[in-house]
Amino acid sequence: MTKRHISLPLAAEEGVRAFIDEVDERLSGEEDTCDVVQDVLIDLYGDREAYERWQAGEDVSNAERVRLQGYDPCNSTLESEYYAEKDEEKFKRSKHLQWLWRQFDATPMADNVEFALRFRQMLADHLFEEAGENLRLFKGITMTYGHNIRVGDNTVVHDDVHLDDRGKLTIGNRVSISDGVHLYSHDHDIVDQTAVKNFHTVVEDDARVTYDAMVRAGCRVGENSVVGARSVVQGDVPAHHVAVGTPAKSVKIKPGWEDEAEPLEAGGENRQAEREIPYDLPEGVDVFDEFGRDFESSN
Repeated sequence: MTKRHISLPLAAEEGVRAFIDEVDERLSGEEDTCDVVQDVLIDLYGDREAYERWQAGEDVSNAERVRLQGYDPCNSTLESEYYAEKDEEKFKRSKHLQWLWRQFDATPMADNVEFALRFRQMLADHLFEEAGENLRLFKGITMTYGHNIRVGDNTVVHDDVHLDDRGKLTIGNRVSISDGVHLYSHDHDIVDQTAVKNFHTVVEDDARVTYDAMVRAGCRVGENSVVGARSVVQGDVPAHHVAVGTPAKSVKIKPGWEDEAEPLEAGGENRQAEREIPYDLPEGVDVFDEFGRDFESSN
C-alpha cells in the first residue's frame, strides 16, 4: 500500500527526538534499568511533584502510594514472571523494559503515531534479541519475555498483537502482522495442562498474518504466504500459499508464484516436534500447581 510521508511540527519533532535520544542513552549506559524506567514513567505521567513529596516523607493517601510505587518495575509482577523455566538473568532486564513499554502504551502519547513508533523501535532495540530497522510497532503489543524475539527489517506489527516468546519467535523482513493476531511458541499437554513444551515459531520474509489469526507454537508461516483473517494455523504454511480457515488449509497459490510454490496438498504439515526447545527447570526453584492439585498424592 502506498503511504504518504508525515512529519511533526519542528518544535514537537525536536522534543520527541530529544526525549527518545535521552531514554536510549540512559538505557545504553551504566544506570540500573529499573531506576531509568521509574524515572521516565514519573515524568511521563506528570507525577514528579507528588513523587518528591512522598520521598520527603510527607503524607500521601494509600491510592497515591500505590500509584507512585507502581512506576518502579521492581514493585510490579507480570504473568510471565511466574513461569518456572524462564531465564532469570535475562528476564530481570526484560521485565523492566516491558514495564516501560506497557506503561507508555497507557499514556495519551501512545496515540501519537509518529512519536510512538519511534519510541517503541528504540525500546525494541534494547528488549528484543534482534530488532531490525524501520520497524512499525503499534499500540497494545504484548509479549511474554521479549528477549526471545527476533524481527527483521521493515516489518509492521499492528494493534493488540500478542508475541509469545516463551520458546522462540522469529519474524522476517517485510512481514505484516495484522491487528489482534496471536503468535505462540509454547503449548500445553492435553492431559496435564501445567506441562508446557516450548518451540521455535517462524514467520518468514514477506508473509502476511491477517486480522485475528492465530499461529500455533512450532509452526512455520512460509515466505510470501498469507494467513487469512481469523484463521488458526495448526501446521506449516508453505511459501507463496494462501491458507484460511480453522484449522487453516492452503486454498490457493499467490498469482505469479505457481512455478515456485509447493502443491496445495503440501500445506498443513505439523512439524512441531522438529522445533521443540528442551529445557530444564533451575535447581531449587519453588514450583506450585496453579489449580491447587497434588499429583503426588493422587498417584
